[in-house]
Amino acid sequence: MPGRLLAWFLLLVAWSGCQSAPDPLAPSNNRNWSPDQAVVPTAKFKGDTVTVQNVRYCKYFDTSTYVVDYNDRTYDLNKIRGVDFLMVPFPVAPALAHTMLSFEFETAADSNKRSGESDHVVVSVETRKEVGERYSPLAGSARQFELIYVVADERDAVQLRTNFRNDQVYLYRTVATPSGARKLFVDVMQRANKLAKEPEFYDTITNNCTTNIAAHINRLQPDRVLYDWRILLPGYSDRKAYEAGLLATKLPFEQAQANAKITAKAQLAAGRDDFSERIRR
Repeated sequence: MPGRLLAWFLLLVAWSGCQSAPDPLAPSNNRNWSPDQAVVPTAKFKGDTVTVQNVRYCKYFDTSTYVVDYNDRTYDLNKIRGVDFLMVPFPVAPALAHTMLSFEFETAADSNKRSGESDHVVVSVETRKEVGERYSPLAGSARQFELIYVVADERDAVQLRTNFRNDQVYLYRTVATPSGARKLFVDVMQRANKLAKEPEFYDTITNNCTTNIAAHINRLQPDRVLYDWRILLPGYSDRKAYEAGLLATKLPFEQAQANAKITAKAQLAAGRDDFSERIRR
């Protein structure tokens, strides 16, 4: 680990370890939530189908102005094709990043999808913020936020970051087979169901977006993702995934990373019904 990053990480660990006074508040699903995180997703399983309730599709005008829409979507688990890994480095501290998963489902020939619905659904593990709250890594280590699994239309989860925050977003196809992607999707949805009943505090170090993704993978394939500093500093998580053989590429990492950058493509495809296809071309 680079020296400066190691120093930052050790400072964060030391700071969080000094929080000796117990927090009198238990995690809760009942607070004055920010509108874009006011509703938690849940999943109902029936045979080979799963109905995900409260899939979010925010239509943004700027980063703080949006119209929130939720709908229920039923997915045929036999039609899952694969899963992509998304990484979004923080502009002011690129060693830190947000990570997400995007699951791809085949569109049935007789699909009755509403105009603009995507075959890609994103799962984003986030801090669940109350009205007026802002994320910070230090607050995230002090039991200041609950954890939420946001399940969203890909145009919501990706365009917010590429088109409105002007973040750099990297999208990588993983090596997960349809069978493996199905198992991962089911495991993720089961965790969302658990959080709807048993809320948890987010933790910058132990219970964040990347540690949860790693935990899902390791539940299905024990020790597939070994924990190291690149889990704690997820701006390097794409290189870790590459070295672990989780990304579907044979290119040198630097070239694979350059090819994975989708911000410009997303900005050109803004608002289009075929947004998901265009950012992958």
